[in-house]
Amino acid sequence: MTPTRSFTHALAERFAASAGDTALLCLDPAGRTTGHSYAELDARARTVAAALAARGAVGAPVLVATGGGPDTVAALLGCLYAGAVAVPVPPPEASRAAAERTAAIAAETDAPLLLTHSADAPEFSRRLSEAGRRAVVCLAVDNLPAAGGSWAPPRVGAQDTALIQYTSGSTAGPRGVRVTHANLLATMEGLRRALGTDRTARIGGWLPLHHDLGLVGQLLHPLWLGATAVLMPGELYAADPVRWLREVSRHGITVTAAPDSAYARCLAAVTDADLADLDLGRLAVAVNASEPVLAVTRTAFANRFAAAGLRPGALLAGYGLAEATLLVSVGRPGEAPTATTVAANSLERGLLARPEPGGPVRTLVGCGRPASVTVRIVDPADSAVLPDGSVGEIWVRGAAVAAGYWRRPAETAAAFGATTASGETGFLRTGDLGALLDGELYVTGRIKDALLVDGRTLHPQEAERQLARSGAPFGSAVVLAAPAEREEIVAIQEVHGAGWSPRQLADLADRVRGCLHGEFGAEPGRVLLVRPGTVRRTTSGKVRRSLMREMYLRGELRPLYTESPQGDLSP
Repeated sequence: MTPTRSFTHALAERFAASAGDTALLCLDPAGRTTGHSYAELDARARTVAAALAARGAVGAPVLVATGGGPDTVAALLGCLYAGAVAVPVPPPEASRAAAERTAAIAAETDAPLLLTHSADAPEFSRRLSEAGRRAVVCLAVDNLPAAGGSWAPPRVGAQDTALIQYTSGSTAGPRGVRVTHANLLATMEGLRRALGTDRTARIGGWLPLHHDLGLVGQLLHPLWLGATAVLMPGELYAADPVRWLREVSRHGITVTAAPDSAYARCLAAVTDADLADLDLGRLAVAVNASEPVLAVTRTAFANRFAAAGLRPGALLAGYGLAEATLLVSVGRPGEAPTATTVAANSLERGLLARPEPGGPVRTLVGCGRPASVTVRIVDPADSAVLPDGSVGEIWVRGAAVAAGYWRRPAETAAAFGATTASGETGFLRTGDLGALLDGELYVTGRIKDALLVDGRTLHPQEAERQLARSGAPFGSAVVLAAPAEREEIVAIQEVHGAGWSPRQLADLADRVRGCLHGEFGAEPGRVLLVRPGTVRRTTSGKVRRSLMREMYLRGELRPLYTESPQGDLSP
């Protein structure tokens, strides 16, 4: 593809060449589908760009808070067309926590404008006013006058900021990643090479457009290709997980992506009758990313949906993060993801080693080879590059790595531009733990999530999965470390149902304790049984561990029951 100065130039050229082709298929909450051509999107983007330019928004952050349909696409493209900096935030119907997140982002970016729907503009104005952001002007994307006159791409260069992508906030407060035009162009080319996509592709799913996998992977990538993006409202998936696959089947989607929990939900919900109605034969790539990938999920999903025509090798495990714009590594289409079974006690010591006869094991799913980036596994303490098979912090370098965090110079300095002990420079410190083995990247956890118990490094995700699989009435769980006389493990477990007696709750707490002892070989310091919905998650489904830890330490959780090893019980 011909090099261009900016991502906006690349899109404008593609839109002109593909004017009559279908750019977008949008489903509404009722499941109705509307199609939109490249010419239509181009015209709507120019309308938004004209409104932004008239208000002096060139080069300024602009909040985009719409529900995910064609108006959202027009708002995002209009920012690019105007040379403004798009800042995707949660849609208007999201939770109170999402509204607080939007207000915080408005304050940090100092954005003068917010793009939304006319029906939602008054509510956003009220919320922003209550948060002290009265000066933010809410523009209704669906009620702008058509742009007149000719349009020319803005004078932006490769190193100018194209968008600010806020992180999920799973281990820290959300931070705005400053993604440049050069970062986007590098990511587009990396995705094309890794996934084998071209303009014949249909790429889509239900992931929100304020999430990097939804925005970059399922919207901007197909538009850059001149392909078709298929966007589903997240509420369709939330109400019926199999609906996602029905729309993949109905619209002939060839590439989709979702976190591991979404594949697991589909497995739990699908019936034989559903399988008989599905045709997944055109689905060439289904990426499992955004949270740890489980071997059991991948194997069970491949086996169960083979009856619906799912191709062998269509399921790919991937790893990425907003700070790398999106992609770090992903499996190869047509090849089954690599899974490696290692000794659990060796993994706790930071090594991928062969299992010992009769010893506990862990099965790790490989996330493919690095895609257009350089990856090093580094000892976070001394920055030494570790050998093959050793677990350390994942460091990434490449053209797709973002320019830093918005208005956070100290955090930018700490995370970006790191140098290894051997003198290699320009690396992003991801905060994720992993290992390279025969060129394949295995992700094992996060530094901030890791629990240090008796000299061993334990990863709470494994225990949380075991708890989730232990059956009714258990729901979501979070396992974390909290300060005590010695740092202790705390388990917070959601319990469904009502009317539990103290004795029944004590038995449930014993189940949690037994599961953790079996998983870790260590006793939790405290078990809290809580109501459903207590465990906070990001928009992509990750546990917000740092927030849960803060809420626990501040005494903000209201447990149904608390138990500690000393036997103090509190219903």
